Amino acid sequence: MPPFVLTVLKFAFLALLYYFVYRAIRVAVVAVGERRPGRKKGAPPAPRPKARRGGREPGAVVLLAPDGKKQRSFRLTGTVQIGRAEACQIRLDDTYVSQFHARLFSRNGAWFVEDLGSTNGTYLNQQKVTAPTPVSLGDRLKVGKAVLELRR
Repeated sequence: MPPFVLTVLKFAFLALLYYFVYRAIRVAVVAVGERRPGRKKGAPPAPRPKARRGGREPGAVVLLAPDGKKQRSFRLTGTVQIGRAEACQIRLDDTYVSQFHARLFSRNGAWFVEDLGSTNGTYLNQQKVTAPTPVSLGDRLKVGKAVLELRR
């Protein structure tokens, strides 16, 4: 192999090596810069607890038909899982709903909804649920194509 080709290959290898080191240092600096107390850069803000309407907690979840009429009703007792799986207390036959899509649970006398890593997300009053979020009477959950309303 001619010496000129070897020299060009050496310089190309050195350039790639320096580029790799530059990228590694840049990633490290950016990662350290993002480590701040509080929320991460690009993460949505934590949901604020909402003011309670009427001071009463929901006691049931109502599955609404597309026309807004009541289809089925489920009592809120303990932890209530929503999904397509047989083990779910609120079982929805909808391909947009994950096996274990979301759950409703009580903590310190208040009810919360939490998405369980579903593919299509869970929406509370048209806002995506990203963390356990308090719910109250009249709130609407959208799970897949189904709409659930919290009632007494």
